Amino acid sequence: MVDTYAADPKVPLLPIHTESTSTTNTSSVLNSIIANKYIQIASGPVACTAILLFVNEPSSSWSMLAVLAWVFLWWLTEAVPMAVTSMSPLFLFPLFGVSSADDVVKAYMDDVISLVLGSFILALAIEHYNIHIRLALNITSLFCGDPLNPPLLLLGICGTTAFVSMWMQNTAAAVMMIEVANGILQRLPDRSQELGSNTDVQCFCKAVILGVIYSAAIGGMSTITGTGVNLILVGMWQSYFPQEEPISFSSWFMFGFPLAIILFFVLWIVLCLLYCSRSMGRSLSVYLDRSHLKRELELLGPMDFAEKMILVIFGGLIVLWMTRSITNEIPGWGALFHNNVRDGTVSVMMATVLFIIPNKRNKGEKLMDWNKCKKLPWNIILLLGAGFAIADGVHTSGLANELSDSLSFVKTAPYIAIAPLACLISATLTEFTSNNSTSTLVLPLLIGLARSMSVHPLLLMVPGAIGAEFAFLLPTGTPSNAVGFATGHIEIKDMIKVGLPLKVAGVALITVLMPTLGEKLENSKS
Repeated sequence: MVDTYAADPKVPLLPIHTESTSTTNTSSVLNSIIANKYIQIASGPVACTAILLFVNEPSSSWSMLAVLAWVFLWWLTEAVPMAVTSMSPLFLFPLFGVSSADDVVKAYMDDVISLVLGSFILALAIEHYNIHIRLALNITSLFCGDPLNPPLLLLGICGTTAFVSMWMQNTAAAVMMIEVANGILQRLPDRSQELGSNTDVQCFCKAVILGVIYSAAIGGMSTITGTGVNLILVGMWQSYFPQEEPISFSSWFMFGFPLAIILFFVLWIVLCLLYCSRSMGRSLSVYLDRSHLKRELELLGPMDFAEKMILVIFGGLIVLWMTRSITNEIPGWGALFHNNVRDGTVSVMMATVLFIIPNKRNKGEKLMDWNKCKKLPWNIILLLGAGFAIADGVHTSGLANELSDSLSFVKTAPYIAIAPLACLISATLTEFTSNNSTSTLVLPLLIGLARSMSVHPLLLMVPGAIGAEFAFLLPTGTPSNAVGFATGHIEIKDMIKVGLPLKVAGVALITVLMPTLGEKLENSKS
């Protein structure tokens, strides 16, 4: 520095702070605030404080509303990780007098949570032994056709995805099946550099990826364990109406499966009309046929003892779920235990069996060990617990009654108009926030609305919950959509082109099915 100064006396010994430096510092501070999400973090406490300041007579219901504002703003803005937001009721409820610490903790571990926990462990076992890949290749090769029939192959891929999604969470099913789909699509040539985007290869790639992500969502609607939204619905029904019979796996299946089947074929028809041309079979048969799929199966080798046992346990779990409670005339095996057993009991029991039976691959090794369970999605489990805690808080704080009174103006509105509206509102909100967050927000409002209209709560809760699963338009709607979008085969316009008619068909189906199949679900709970 001395040499520099000696060479040029005009060079200052200390840096001079110019206006541009000040501007840079200001910009740096703003960037830091934005990057660290300080505005989003502050939005929750500020909204909570604002609600409490403008209340003339503080009460537990207003405290609950303030806490709701805090939690939902953090969920919507992703100020902190979703799992952390999901734990916030554990300290917010006791601090604001909504409920005691002991009461709020109980919501984070009940029968529904145990149902999810056992199902996740079984899903991890299926993933570990690549049973999903074997299943996908078998079914896809069955539907491939000889010569190649693209619509039929598309039906096989989508059908497999929907079936897998019935028994595990949508995102897990979508991730698994996207890998299988990519394995099939990698056999096709890369046409990305060609002019135009209307080639048979590109259209088939679009159809497959869209089919996988939407089939995962549709398949999950048919069972309680298929999606978090259904679990939240079941948990809130149990929380708000403990005197009523819980929604069992079999009773929901009788409603959800026909709905999913119809919506699935609507999806398949839309994909075929938009993306499957008559010349596609000839174009793709050069690169893809049944022999390719059989070669993949041969590389997997024959099923060993471990894989067979996983399938036996999986099949046994489904049978136990379906037969625990059948009808009023045929009570099911649950009656042998005085109906103290629930679906969560069976789920954890069968998951425990995985840690007892040896896999016969390595000496002393069982079908599952706890190291394999490190991938358990605790964020989903905590989110479900938060949803149930919020449902309890809305009910016990008296906020549900106040919401019901404020909605008295719709008492005279016909149900045929309110049910599709509830479904449409959920279907719109779910494009901008997660399915689970949407259902957690909307379901307590619909319970209050049902009381105001003097209709059975399930007749509004079910459309609201199912509507939250119609996130078909944007990549940000669900993690499954994001996984499909990340493959690079589809664009937002493709999602809108397929998702919009699918969403309209879904709302129409709910409107038609609720007074019919939905009434049977209602009667089984009354």
